Amino acid sequence: MGLSKKINYSIVSGIVLLAVGVWGRVSLAVYFSLLDEKATNVPFVLVGAGAVVVLLGTFGCFATCRGSTWMLKLYAMLLSLVFLIVLVAAIVGFVFRHEIKANFETNLNLALKNYNATVDQHSDAVDTIQRTLHCCGVQNYTDWEKTEYFTQRGIPQSCCKSQDDCSERDLKDLNKAKLKVFVDGCFFLVTSTMESKMSVVAGISFGIACFQLVGIFLACCLSRYITNNQYEMV
Repeated sequence: MGLSKKINYSIVSGIVLLAVGVWGRVSLAVYFSLLDEKATNVPFVLVGAGAVVVLLGTFGCFATCRGSTWMLKLYAMLLSLVFLIVLVAAIVGFVFRHEIKANFETNLNLALKNYNATVDQHSDAVDTIQRTLHCCGVQNYTDWEKTEYFTQRGIPQSCCKSQDDCSERDLKDLNKAKLKVFVDGCFFLVTSTMESKMSVVAGISFGIACFQLVGIFLACCLSRYITNNQYEMV
């Protein structure tokens, strides 16, 4: 009975893990668009792990009802594998967090350099970040002065505090623009936002991963108990 309840909780935890992975991917999508693909895999790992945990939970319920020792052992082994995958993903994300920051800064600088205000994924990401976080440029608004876009049209409209009071002539003059646009850079704000959200994802994932250890332990205990009873009956 204890294992059955634990397996039900395991299924719920799998759904939570899947939901956390989806939330992390969706809420950080605009930032991930400015990262290399290999640096954005953690949410996908969580989604995959959550789906597998739900399937394993169903398999564990069936194994418990059947009282099959080999099924319980297989359940414990696969659950151990999922635990290791989630743990490794969390550790890799933590260890390489500085490399991820450096990668984001490089790609953000490149996005500014190639900014064209048209339907372009990176340019659109820059606009979205500047509007939502109320920032401008990488370190500050003067970063735009080094771009080709600035020589043509000045600082982008997405930096403006008010769209109604932000003319192109003002945006081409840094002194006038200082009063019209957000002056703080986006890099620090983005990395702070990413760290806070990824900390939530990592904390929940680690807690759920540790919770799976209880299921592994109980599955092994039940398997041994059934085996011992079989020997006694013989």
